[in-house]
Amino acid sequence: MRALPTKSIRCIVCNRIFFEGQGIKLVLGGRELHFHSKSCALKFFKNMVLYLDQKDLEKAVASTVKEFEQRIKELEEKSKKNIESIR
Repeated sequence: MRALPTKSIRCIVCNRIFFEGQGIKLVLGGRELHFHSKSCALKFFKNMVLYLDQKDLEKAVASTVKEFEQRIKELEEKSKKNIESIR
């Protein structure tokens, strides 16, 4: 039998209470942030982006896009190698 969670946490976006082990916990800017769902986390990030300096935001977007494009390229290459090994 599993022990019941004891620590309750309040979502900083919607104010819902949920138990430790549920929801999303992130550490950003030296603060521990708790969200009860991915929807609340996304709302927070959408609002947070509005406060960022435009130049820093552009640099962060470019770096993030580059990272995901590289991941996709690696997955495509791996898939291509798997297909070739089957033939």
